[in-house]
Amino acid sequence: MSRTSVLHILAPAREGGLERVVTMLATGQLDRGVHVAAILEPGSNSAHPFVSRLQTIGVPVTQIVLGARAYYREYRILATLIERLRPAVVHTHGYRADVVGSFSARDRKVATVSTVHGFTGGGVRNRIYERMQCLALKRADAIIAVSSPLVARLVAAGVPRDKIHCIQNGYMPSKHLDRSAARERLGIMWDGPVVGWVGRLSHEKGADIMLEALALSDSSWRLSVIGAGAEKDTLRRQAEQQGLSERIMLHGEVADAASLLTAFDAFVLSSRTEGTPITLLEAMHARVPIVATAVGGVPDVVTPDTAILVASEQPAAIARGLSAIRNDPAAAAQRSIRARERVVSEFSASRWLDAVARVYEGTLSRSRNPEPT
Repeated sequence: MSRTSVLHILAPAREGGLERVVTMLATGQLDRGVHVAAILEPGSNSAHPFVSRLQTIGVPVTQIVLGARAYYREYRILATLIERLRPAVVHTHGYRADVVGSFSARDRKVATVSTVHGFTGGGVRNRIYERMQCLALKRADAIIAVSSPLVARLVAAGVPRDKIHCIQNGYMPSKHLDRSAARERLGIMWDGPVVGWVGRLSHEKGADIMLEALALSDSSWRLSVIGAGAEKDTLRRQAEQQGLSERIMLHGEVADAASLLTAFDAFVLSSRTEGTPITLLEAMHARVPIVATAVGGVPDVVTPDTAILVASEQPAAIARGLSAIRNDPAAAAQRSIRARERVVSEFSASRWLDAVARVYEGTLSRSRNPEPT
C-alpha cells in the first residue's frame, strides 16, 4: 500500500480561494495519508500563511523554493519527492503544477488528477500559460472542473470530455465573530453601512468595478477591501481620483477573513470571471446579504432567491443592489437565511470530499485495468 495516498502540488499565493480549497482537501484527507508540495518563490517561504496553516493542522508540507523559471530543477525535485513518497495519486492545482508536477508524476507512472479552479485571462503571457496548461491537461488521467462553464471551456480547448468531472467546491464552516468584534478587529469605526469585498487585487476580480459602484451608491456606504495583489496602488489612485478615499478601507491580507464577514452589511463579488468562489460560500454561511456578478460558476451557487445577481462590468447594477439591500432589509435578511441553508445543504465538505475520492478511485481503477487497445 502507498505510504502517501495523495500528493497535492501547487504554487500557492499567500492567500486565496485556491489555497483555501487545497487546505480543506488536505484537512479532509488526513486519514488517508496526504502530503503537500508548495512551490515558493525566493523570500516567500518565511512564515508563508498557507504553509503555516497546513502545518498547524498537521498536514506534512515540503517547501520547494525556486525562481520563477527554474522548471527543470522543479521537475527534478518533484520527481525525487514522488519517488520517496510513492503516492497513489498526484493532484495538481494551477497551471505551473499542471505542467511540471503532472509531467514528473507521469514519468513515474503515478496517476494524475488536476483541479481546474478557473482561468484568469488578461494579457498575452497569461493566455500563453493557459494554452500550455490545457495541453498538459489533455494528458492528465482525470480533471476536476469547479463549474459547468469551465467544463465547456476545457472541452473547447480539446480536453477529452470523458476525463472531466464537474465538482463544485465544498465548504468547511468557519466560526464567526459577532458584528462589533469583527468591526473592531478590522478597525472599522463607522457606525453606518459597510460593504465588504474580499479577494485578490487583480483585474479579473473586478475591485475597480466595485469602486465605481461605490461612487454611484448612497454616500452613507463605506467599502472595506480585504486582500492584496498587483492592483493595490492602482485601486488607491482610483479612489483618490473619484473622491472616495474617505469611504474606502484597504486592509491588505487579513488572517481568517471568513470569521470577519459579519462586520459587513453587504458583501459584493464583482468578478469578471470565476470558478466556484470560496469567498461567496463564506459570505453565504455568514448570512451577509450578497450582490454578485453572474459569471462562471456563480449562478450555480446563488440564485435570485439567495442573492442579488447582476451582469458583469455593470457598476450601476451593483449600486442598485446595495440600494435594494438598504431599502428592504427584511427581503435581504430572507435571502441571507436561504443562502445559509443552501450552503449547508448543497456544499457540505463531506459531500465534496466523497466526490473527489470517487475521482481518485475511478482513476486508479482504470490504471489497474486499462482498456484494451
